[in-house]
Amino acid sequence: QAEAIRERTGFQVGHYCGEMGQDFWDARRWQREFDSKQVLVMTAQILLNILRHSIIKMDAIHLLILDECHHAVKKHPYSLVMSEFYHTTPKEKRPSVFGMTASPVNLKGVSSQVDCAIKIRNLESKLDSTVCTIKDRKELEKYVPMPSERVVLYDKAATLWSLHEQIKQMEVEVEEAAKSSSRRSKWQFMGARDAGAREELRQVYGVSERTESDGAVNLIQKLRAVNYALGELGQWCAYKVAENFLAALQNDERANYQLDVKFQESYLSRVVSLLHCQLSEGAVSDKETKAKDSESEVPCDGTDPNEIEEGELPDSHVVSGGEHEDVFIGAAVADGKVTPKVQSLVKILLTYQHTEDFRAIIFVERVVSALVLPKVFAELPSLGFVKCASLIGHNNSQEMRTCQMQDTIAKFRDGRITLLVATSVAEEGLDIRQCNVVIRFDLAKTVLAYIQSRGRARKPGSDYILMVERGNLSHEAFLRNARNSEETLRREAIERTDLSQLKDTSRLISMDTTPGSIYQVESTGAVVSLNSAVGLVHFYCSQLPSDRYSILRPEFVMVRHEKPGGPTEYSCKLQLPCNAPFETLEGPVCSSMRVAQQAVCLAACKKLHEMGAFTDMLLPEKGSGEEKEKNDQNNEADPLSGTARHREFYPEGVASVLQGDWILSGGDVCKDSNMLHLYMYDVKCVNIGSSKDPFLTQVSEFAVFFGKELDAEVLSMSMDLFIARTMTTKASLVYRGSIDITQSQLASLKSFHVRLMSIVLDVDVEPSTTPWDPAKAYLFVPVICDKCVDPYNEIDWDLVEKITRTEAWRNPLQRARPDVYLGTNERTLGGDRREYGFGKLRHGMAFGQKSHPTYGIRGAVARFDVVKASGLVPKHGAIEMQKCVDLPKSKLMMADTCTSAEDLIGKIVTAAHSGKRFYVDSIRYDMTAENSFPRKEGYLGPLEYSSYADYYKQKYGVELIYKQQPLIRGRGVSYCKNLLCPRFEHAEGESDEAVDKTYYVFLPPELCLVHPLSGSLVRGAQRLPSIMRRVESMLLAIELKHIIKYPVPASKILEALTAASCQETFCYERAELLGDAYLKWVVSRFLFLKYPQKHEGQLTRMRQQMVSNMVLYQYALSKGLQSYIQADSFAPSRWAAPGVLPVYDEDTKDGELSLFDEGKSLSETVNQTDQPIDGLEDDELEDGELESDSSSYRVLSSKTLADVAEALIGVYYVEGGRNAANHLMKWIGIEVEFNPDEIECPKRPSNVPESVLRSVNFDTLEKSLNIKFNDKGLLVEAITHASRPSSGVSCYQRLEFVGDAVLDHLITKHLFFTYTNLPPGRLTDLRAAAVNNENFARVAVRHSLHVHLRHGSSALEKQIRDFVKEAQGELLKPGFNSFGLGDCKAPKVLGDIVESIAGAIFLDCGRKTAAVWKVFEPLLQPMVTPETLPMHPVRELQERCQQQAEGLEYKATRSGNLATVEVLIDGVQIGVAQNPQKKMAQKLAARNALAALREKESAEAKQKEEENARKKKNGAQTFTRQTLNDICLRKNWPMPFYRCVNEGGPAHAKRFTFAVKVNTTDRGWTDECVGEPMPSVKKAKDSAAVLLLELLNKLYS
Repeated sequence: QAEAIRERTGFQVGHYCGEMGQDFWDARRWQREFDSKQVLVMTAQILLNILRHSIIKMDAIHLLILDECHHAVKKHPYSLVMSEFYHTTPKEKRPSVFGMTASPVNLKGVSSQVDCAIKIRNLESKLDSTVCTIKDRKELEKYVPMPSERVVLYDKAATLWSLHEQIKQMEVEVEEAAKSSSRRSKWQFMGARDAGAREELRQVYGVSERTESDGAVNLIQKLRAVNYALGELGQWCAYKVAENFLAALQNDERANYQLDVKFQESYLSRVVSLLHCQLSEGAVSDKETKAKDSESEVPCDGTDPNEIEEGELPDSHVVSGGEHEDVFIGAAVADGKVTPKVQSLVKILLTYQHTEDFRAIIFVERVVSALVLPKVFAELPSLGFVKCASLIGHNNSQEMRTCQMQDTIAKFRDGRITLLVATSVAEEGLDIRQCNVVIRFDLAKTVLAYIQSRGRARKPGSDYILMVERGNLSHEAFLRNARNSEETLRREAIERTDLSQLKDTSRLISMDTTPGSIYQVESTGAVVSLNSAVGLVHFYCSQLPSDRYSILRPEFVMVRHEKPGGPTEYSCKLQLPCNAPFETLEGPVCSSMRVAQQAVCLAACKKLHEMGAFTDMLLPEKGSGEEKEKNDQNNEADPLSGTARHREFYPEGVASVLQGDWILSGGDVCKDSNMLHLYMYDVKCVNIGSSKDPFLTQVSEFAVFFGKELDAEVLSMSMDLFIARTMTTKASLVYRGSIDITQSQLASLKSFHVRLMSIVLDVDVEPSTTPWDPAKAYLFVPVICDKCVDPYNEIDWDLVEKITRTEAWRNPLQRARPDVYLGTNERTLGGDRREYGFGKLRHGMAFGQKSHPTYGIRGAVARFDVVKASGLVPKHGAIEMQKCVDLPKSKLMMADTCTSAEDLIGKIVTAAHSGKRFYVDSIRYDMTAENSFPRKEGYLGPLEYSSYADYYKQKYGVELIYKQQPLIRGRGVSYCKNLLCPRFEHAEGESDEAVDKTYYVFLPPELCLVHPLSGSLVRGAQRLPSIMRRVESMLLAIELKHIIKYPVPASKILEALTAASCQETFCYERAELLGDAYLKWVVSRFLFLKYPQKHEGQLTRMRQQMVSNMVLYQYALSKGLQSYIQADSFAPSRWAAPGVLPVYDEDTKDGELSLFDEGKSLSETVNQTDQPIDGLEDDELEDGELESDSSSYRVLSSKTLADVAEALIGVYYVEGGRNAANHLMKWIGIEVEFNPDEIECPKRPSNVPESVLRSVNFDTLEKSLNIKFNDKGLLVEAITHASRPSSGVSCYQRLEFVGDAVLDHLITKHLFFTYTNLPPGRLTDLRAAAVNNENFARVAVRHSLHVHLRHGSSALEKQIRDFVKEAQGELLKPGFNSFGLGDCKAPKVLGDIVESIAGAIFLDCGRKTAAVWKVFEPLLQPMVTPETLPMHPVRELQERCQQQAEGLEYKATRSGNLATVEVLIDGVQIGVAQNPQKKMAQKLAARNALAALREKESAEAKQKEEENARKKKNGAQTFTRQTLNDICLRKNWPMPFYRCVNEGGPAHAKRFTFAVKVNTTDRGWTDECVGEPMPSVKKAKDSAAVLLLELLNKLYS
């Protein structure tokens, strides 16, 4: 309906039905719906609920449309809405009412015109409306054609008497069994499942309860259904129904726990075997027909039925009516497998075999028929043309969900289904235009149903077929009555009967009756009345926290009050479950049992509301009053705040101490008299370890100028810089003193700083124009090594002068990014690195794809003549040449000058042909340009270049002039790296244990420009960004410390602010673990003591609302923590130095490189270690990553902010104990009373009855705990489970809430301080292994705590027994401690009592955690240690497969109550296991798979060793795509051509097969080599490349 209104009117329409969970929505959520929608389509029950809970007022509605308004009688929601709310609203505020119905009288029929008039009049006054209809039927026919009505008669079925009797017998047995098992008296048995209350509970709140005694009731219903099917549809159908019930039972997930399931199963399997039979087509064979009189309607009693063996009735006994010669199922009818009624239905259907576009609905009375008839049709081949489905409503057991119904109807509409077998659910409102046949298999129950089902046939010329039993008088009477009634109703609606003369007015209802007693909440207007109280109390109990062993519901005890001579009266006593705020309540004396029950419930609702267990809307209180909005509809929209996926941009913080306007001055030389007062700090570096590489030790020293003095804590910090594999450097700042300098000196220092940093950071800026930001003001200055007294003299002013004045900066090749200038930088090379971009210099000339000697295959090439033409390199005239032929040995002819060879060493040169920079290592006098050019190792092809000179000529078009000059040996100048990250697990070839690892290049001097900055200067300056990054973050931490105002070492605060994604040597994760547990503990303790009335579910929800990530994230934001957090690994290319901002120009898109791995330039690859940071997909921004040009912003996930808040709590707790942590929590905004003794605690009196105290064996229990309790009541409460019938003792849930938190806190604290240098990931695993229910359950069994548990559930008893047996078996295995990863799943109750006992000890010992630890430390032994920590097999297997890039998949199937889980790796089954629980089976299967893999691995390793031994003899080498690419580049061939031959397999185990070929210039295309199928594209390409290399080797060797 909502859909139709939306399409036709353009209003905003919302639709609501019980399955959307609106019952649990709060007022704010509904308010949103009312504000955004104009029309709301909902079920009547929901409207009644929201009116009752005063979420909406009647006067807010303008128009109330009631579809099928004939329901507005008795206790139907329509009727209650009208009487409770509509008629109580002042007339002028009432909405208009519009009702629609096919028949205003919803009854069997009407007896007379007057009777009809009264019923209509009553409906009118109830709905405050008038009935109208159409006078002229023909008018209506035009729009709604009437189907033609046909009656089909069928014969009565023979009774299968003995079968019926046996099933009846079973029903009786079951009832007996149920009564004996129920421990309650008969009335309680009825009362607790009071039919009215139960029905209302299901209708109103969608709760259906299951209990053990319900099992019996449920089974009786099933047996009755089978019996019904047997009589109405025949033996085969009944057999199918029973089989269906049995299968449903066995597939029920819960089957393992519920005893009644076993009980039901035994009976149902008896029924199935009893009814077993086959169904096939065909008529009765001739000889049988002769033997019996086919006309005989009545079974002739040949023999006494009781003598016959069961199930085998002699022929003469089963002559059922119907036509046995019927070709289709005559024989089946004769045997009683299907009834004549079914037979005639089949015959009716066959008449439509050739109808175009046949669509039919068959109406049946019972769900059983609807479910089984499609099965009958499916068995009969002749009905192959029918596509059938059933449509049933939400009845309790076999229910169909709304979505399934919608789906079935949609299929019917578009013809994928042509026949619907439906219960009365389809009588109303189904609008299917194409439907052309309606068959009433069972006659309608009321006139209304008769009219309505007829209305389903919507197509002109449809049929309405009524199936009537021959000679059944009641059927015929009904039909007559229905037809008459319809006429009477029409007449009455048009010519109203005058009722003014009616004598007996009692039959007319008047609407001004006062509603029964109600309880209304003043503030909101929510009401609970006698009608709704019972349902509300049941709903309240169903919402109390419980597990599957205890079914919480109210108990009612009736008391009779007999007055001699007067009527008997009743009062009712209500008992609520033990975790409700009060236990018993006596109700008033009333006239009937029903009213007594309603009255006591009404009083209970009132009391619960006063105690705060109901909100003002009279809904169960879930936690804090402000229900946080559930973002149900938020699945596809933005991720929730507080999660890792919710990310936002935040500006990067800069410590305010770095602020300084002095950095802006220095331009004005006239103002030289204004001296600037600055503070100078030396950067002191101490090497640890040693390195053979002289370059690492030859570095210049620097100092930093700041405008303010820095905090002492910065100076005390030293940081490790990971310079090389064998050497780290400890760097720190040392205060040298304050210094005054003039404006002009500042100007030259600034200019020097910019020149230096622009080369180090590779950013091309001019000192005169670069912007300075006063937010971050400091300068790097070079210092002389020999220490002077006066800091002023320590500055290397000469160097500053020399570098700022030199002319060299005018040449773009000497400034930053010469490769960009030449267009040879790798950054511009697209994803493929072969489609070279255009440089600024190229003037549209595309260069050949030649590669470059100094730079593997990744560089591009600028033709040297272009470089020369641009005037970047001076032309050497012939005269000079003469001069220089006999240059002395010590002089070299460079590209722009003549230099002495000695001066060159240690300098940096820029190669004019490529824009690459090199440190000059030495001058090789033994080599000249005419030396032969070396081969690349492992290269098998022919020589390409005869000499260096030849190489430069071929490749760059350079004709070397001074071929006799010695060559310069150089090493590439690397990019500035992140030295804070211990990156040598993945060395980038910088390592120097083996000097031969260093790649040298040999350059002819005439192609080199000498760079103004010396090598040691640049190498020293490359350390500064990393050092300053750490100093900047430390200053932020100090600033935060001053804001929080509690003395804690700033370095610790820095740790709490540093995320793991920084990849530095410390991060917040350990502290966060501790903070998380402490926070949870403090909040739990506070809530527990402050709200003694609230049950565990409410406490948990309130805690959630105080400490969830979302809340912490809000707190962190409000305190501005986002500016202090370090969340990204330091990337110098994105770091802003004063005056040198990072570049994001169109040429380099540096920012994007960090996002797409494909295009990573080398500089990036070096900065980022090889592991992915979080295993995020490439396109998501990792924490801290930037999108281009937002240099001062970074992305933080809101989970990071919440984690940092927890980590700060942890750090403060470690450094300053409870007081510090509490101080921090107060600061951040967590409102709790921290001192447990100050919390006003209205203590619940624990007056445990004597009888209970006697039943508990305190001595043994206290002995195993090794503690004496002062208040024994606490201990009793700690071991009482909710399933134990309450006798004034609460159950352990509240104690478990506080005990869980205290144990979590204590164990986490213990692990944290015991294993101080364990990496955070392992610590988390340790905590998970120690603090989990499985582990606690094993503790309970080890110390026999389980024997003291007080509960009342046989299922639980059995589970505990099984578990104890298993657990003891586990303990016998030597050295086996599973810490909750054992193979048997513990009943949660066992772990819970360990926690609740901890809670009881805490309260009993005066709220001291130390006392709890004293008892629990010995109990928990052996505690898990890093050595004994088992890894969860599922996780271990997953991590293994991720490392190996294998596809992992679990396949789960269930048969009966065993789940089977298979483990597939790359589509091959490796392990399999079975267990009743799916989770457990998965764990065991993973364990088996791991064992299998380990065996396979060790076998493979052996094999490999043998192969290697063989290989060593042959000395083979490995080849990959890289080798192939190198060969192609060297030979000047186009790149290899790969093509995907096949890509298949399921998503998790894809396989790729690639083929590769190369277009060789001399021999054309090679053959295509096809590789093996591999799990990744890269591996597949490698596999093909290896084959092609072998082929090339054959061709060219």
